[in-house]
Amino acid sequence: MTPPAASTPGVRSRMQKQRSKDTGPEVALRRALFHRGLRYRVHAKVLPRRTADIVFPRQRVAVFVDGCFWHGCPVHYRGPKMNGRWWAEKIEKNRLRDGDTNTRLALEGWTVIRVRECVRSVAWAADWVQVAVNAARDGLRLRDSVIVLGQGGVVTDA
Repeated sequence: MTPPAASTPGVRSRMQKQRSKDTGPEVALRRALFHRGLRYRVHAKVLPRRTADIVFPRQRVAVFVDGCFWHGCPVHYRGPKMNGRWWAEKIEKNRLRDGDTNTRLALEGWTVIRVRECVRSVAWAADWVQVAVNAARDGLRLRDSVIVLGQGGVVTDA
């Protein structure tokens, strides 16, 4: 899927500057987890061609920090006006890949936590991650294998 040409040089410049790693929300969450004494791997492969932002390998907890635009947040996503059909297909493919990743990791015994950039607060998201990691350390599993944290609270799906 070849991306269309940018509508203006300014748009092209902004899109090229978009980070895929070490985004503000991701770094803030990592910092909060580190201050709680949790140690983790960063940008680690959890499946072939799939990398989680924060990984607790022994506890089998994978954390993904998703941007509202790129992952089609149901609250905040608004498609661009230019090249709208292309972007709709791109975002839908991202959503399908996210769902496939969630399913495959859950089947392999992982707990998946998806933190949307619009999450209520970083501390609240860190609470959820800490609960999942502590439960796994104690040999317990959370009721849901996939937890999505956003502005509206917790959405669970499998």
